[in-house]
Amino acid sequence: MDADIRPERLEDVEAIHDVTTAAFLNAPHTSHTEQFIVRELRRSGRLAVSLVADFRGRVIGHVAASPVTISDGAGDWFGLGPVSVSPEYQARGLGARLVREALAQVKSLGGRGCVLVGEPAFYGRLGFRAEPALVLPGVPTEYFQAACLEGPMPAGIVTFDAAFEAKG
Repeated sequence: MDADIRPERLEDVEAIHDVTTAAFLNAPHTSHTEQFIVRELRRSGRLAVSLVADFRGRVIGHVAASPVTISDGAGDWFGLGPVSVSPEYQARGLGARLVREALAQVKSLGGRGCVLVGEPAFYGRLGFRAEPALVLPGVPTEYFQAACLEGPMPAGIVTFDAAFEAKG
């Protein structure tokens, strides 16, 4: 898939909303609020990384990353997601490209690691794994995964930004 991965622009905001909505429309295990999460992260200034996949002038994918807190005091950790690809472009490697580029951006910001909630088979290929010492209450262990980019793996309860509670 020959799409450009680039930072979001102001004129991309509506397309990001639409891509995110479409990407999660028929997905299992979703609250269908992902587009609202991105909106609230942007509004609060907590959207540390926001990249789009641009294919011939059309936004067909998006990935977000935002700071998280860990109860052991570990700093510079981020939550990755939502990761969205338009349904007609899924299963072409675009999601993996978005995740890899987002991790590179997080690292360039001084990030020590990322956590996410997602499919173990997909994210495991990208360096994420369940870490028993990291907990996100209410999420099954195998679906809460981490990728350490630098330093030791922290231990504790992870809290995502309040934007992840957005409902509409």
